[in-house]
Amino acid sequence: MTTSTGLRELHKQQTQQLISDAASSLFAERGFDGVTVAEVARAAGVSEMTVFNHFPTKEDLFFAKMEFFEERLLDAVRGRATGVSALEAFRRPVVDGCRKLGENANAERIARAASLIGASPPLQVREREIVARFTDLLAALLAIETGKPPDDVEPRAVADALMGVHRAVVHHVRSSVLAGRRGRALANSARSQARRAFARLEGGIAEFAIKTDRGGTRV
Repeated sequence: MTTSTGLRELHKQQTQQLISDAASSLFAERGFDGVTVAEVARAAGVSEMTVFNHFPTKEDLFFAKMEFFEERLLDAVRGRATGVSALEAFRRPVVDGCRKLGENANAERIARAASLIGASPPLQVREREIVARFTDLLAALLAIETGKPPDDVEPRAVADALMGVHRAVVHHVRSSVLAGRRGRALANSARSQARRAFARLEGGIAEFAIKTDRGGTRV
């Protein structure tokens, strides 16, 4: 990489961060639907076209950091060491990330994001699209690694299951912070939930929720 190329990439990253920070502040202050891209551009000191060059839609502005974490999960599976399963590689960043929930600043940030998403149907739709896209990418990666055809059910089912646990943990964390849970209790709860869910995948679901003669289920 030449010096000029390196400087251009650094400038690009700095501009993206500037725009993202400006958007986050405005969204927190006025809600997602109450902010326009033009207002984000003015707050960041750039043109509206510059915003769209870095973030094709307003929803992309909101979910920029989320997409980065989803990319980390994909990278963890792609770059795992020999002998490490896809499940273990995927599990590590999810479980390890729960530790950061003990910091009140992170919990407050999650609470704000959860409130904004809950109040905005466009954000809910975009979130589902993002998760679906990364699930597709994970399924394609697993199919290639296992020598399966692209439309094979097994790698798709595994990808769906792994991403499903991640999203279930996200839902649990959002519900917890909105209910007022903070600090070590939040981190420990999320970590425990994640470990139990991944353990269920590891052990299989054949013995889960077997209906009893009393109308309940056995776990």
